[in-house]
Amino acid sequence: MRDAVVTAAGDRIRWVELPGSDADAPRVYLHGLGAMAAAYFAEAATHPLIAGHRTLLVDLLGHGLSDRPHDFDYSLESHAGALATALAGAGVTGAEVIAHSMGGAVAIVLADRHPELVSRLMLIDANLDPVEPARGALGSAGIAAYSEAEFTDGGWEEVRDRAGAFWWATMRLTDRTALHRSAVGLARGTVPTMRELLVRLDVPRTFLRPEADGPLPGEDGLREAGVSVIAVADCGHNVMLDAPEAFASLVAAALAA
Repeated sequence: MRDAVVTAAGDRIRWVELPGSDADAPRVYLHGLGAMAAAYFAEAATHPLIAGHRTLLVDLLGHGLSDRPHDFDYSLESHAGALATALAGAGVTGAEVIAHSMGGAVAIVLADRHPELVSRLMLIDANLDPVEPARGALGSAGIAAYSEAEFTDGGWEEVRDRAGAFWWATMRLTDRTALHRSAVGLARGTVPTMRELLVRLDVPRTFLRPEADGPLPGEDGLREAGVSVIAVADCGHNVMLDAPEAFASLVAAALAA
C-alpha cells in the first residue's frame, strides 16, 4: 500500500500498487460511489491480458483505505483535485485511467483539468449527466434525496437495505458524511457537464456499457466526438466483475489501439 498527502490538513489518499514496466504508461483504476478499488478491480488488473504496467488501485477520499475528512466537500471537482495531487506525488503522468461509475466522472474532470496526468480514458458505465434526487432510487439519486443530517442520522440504513449485501460490503467502509456529499456532488454533476467535458477531451476515450441496458442516451453524439462506445453482453453495472474475460479483452484492445 502507498499513500500521498492531498489536503492542507494532511489527509491522505491511499492505493494498492502493483509493480510493472516503467517503459509502459502507468494504469490508474478508480472505483464508484461507496466502493473501493481493490475489491472491484483486483481480478481485472492482474489478468494476463492487462497486467504488466505499473498499476495503482486508488481509493478516493472518504472511501476504502483513504482518509475521511469532514471538512472536504467531496464534489467531483474536489475529488479530481485530490486525486491529481496524489498522482503527482506518486510520480504518475500520462496514465491510462480505467474508471467505473462515479470514478469515471472523476476521471473525466481529472483529464479536463490535469491533461498531463491522463493519456487515455476507459470508462465503465460512468455518470455523464446530472440526475434528479429521488427518495428510494438506487445510487447517487437516492442518497442525495436526503439532507446530510437525515442521511447520517439514520437514512443510511434505508440505503443499506436497498443496496444489497454486495454493494454494502464496501459501502459500509465509506464514511457516511463522505458518501452523502459524494452522492450529492455526483447527482449535481459539473458545469459544463461530464458529457460535455468528455466530448471535448483530446485523448483516446472508450465507454463500456451493459448491453442489456440498451443504447446509452446521446450515444450517437459521443461516437461523433470520437468516443468508442461498446456494449458488453451478459453483465450489469459492474462490468468488470460480471464479465471479467470480456472486460479484460476489451480493455487490452482499447488501450493497445
